[in-house]
Amino acid sequence: RQIQAVCVPAIHLHMTAATMQVSQRDFEKAQEQLKLLKKDPGNETKLKLYALFKQATEGPCNAPKPGMLDFVKKAKWDAWNSLGNLSQDNARQKYAELVSGLVSAESGDQKKDASPEEGRHDGYETIIVTTKNNITKIMFNRPDRKNAINRQMYREVIKALEEAGKNDSTIAVITGNGDYYSSGNDLSNFTDIRPDEMEKMAKDGAVLLKEFVDHFIDFPKPLIAVVNGPAIGICVTVLGLCDIVYASDRATFHSPFSQLGQSPEGCSSYLFPKIMGLGKASEMLLFNKKLTAAEACAQGLVTEVFPDNSFQKEVWARLEAYASLPKNSLAVSKQLLRSMEKEKLHAVNSKECEVLKERWLSDECINAVVSFFQRKSKL
Repeated sequence: RQIQAVCVPAIHLHMTAATMQVSQRDFEKAQEQLKLLKKDPGNETKLKLYALFKQATEGPCNAPKPGMLDFVKKAKWDAWNSLGNLSQDNARQKYAELVSGLVSAESGDQKKDASPEEGRHDGYETIIVTTKNNITKIMFNRPDRKNAINRQMYREVIKALEEAGKNDSTIAVITGNGDYYSSGNDLSNFTDIRPDEMEKMAKDGAVLLKEFVDHFIDFPKPLIAVVNGPAIGICVTVLGLCDIVYASDRATFHSPFSQLGQSPEGCSSYLFPKIMGLGKASEMLLFNKKLTAAEACAQGLVTEVFPDNSFQKEVWARLEAYASLPKNSLAVSKQLLRSMEKEKLHAVNSKECEVLKERWLSDECINAVVSFFQRKSKL
């Protein structure tokens, strides 16, 4: 039987081999560059890097699916499995591109840091704190994570409020960097906890949350929230403890506690019914209703809404005028307005944190958080 030769152009083989060689070289270079990054890229990005590395070196996911409560391994397995039949060459290329983007972003941040903003305070990574024109500005600064609040950010905001309460500024302002004000608690806080550490996590988390909210209750100067975009969870509930809340018309307000098997915090279980009435507060705190800026203003949670295109200009002009008022007069007047409620607010905060600690350890909450990550991984 005559065998026919299959003719494959040599140039094609040469180009394919060269492309693979370049891809492998870029992949190895990216691994070295990753080790030199100084900033944590966040859990979501780390999961992508893990998945692409496994796909590039081993091919499609071949590991057994971990148990539901093994959050870390489950998240890694889901990330790898989601890549399907992506080829190893493409995985290497995507890995290299992702690392290159991280390197470029960090390089840009370092250039910004070389010429620090006037009045910028040192010692913060997740927030930016500045004092200028008698205003201390505390800005959530994790825009790549929609300003989600992790444990480090909780501690840094506590420190910033302590400093702002004691320094020479007249007022303090809280706002967000980027499109979001804050997406609330970073739920990846739950993913790196082993089942045998859950009780300690809940206890430590309740202590940290109580301290965080206590600092809002006790803050001695006028505290103003400048809500530049969507706000979710804890950053919504503590708005009731701010003296003024200004919002862009593109801001939204959402507290999806029951959706995540959790319960209200930030003294919202007491203040929201006082501010907006029991029915409206129940819609928000029990049934996860998301409010537009206009609705939040109509219900008393927001003081005033501004068009997004003029929001920053109009709000900061007002804030600078407020900051020129006599500092001690403002502080004394605030204490008169708030002093009768302080003891009650601290009691409410303690009770809310106690209930939340129990919720975090409940099967209902754990299953709800697992479901959240499963839905997220499918997007």
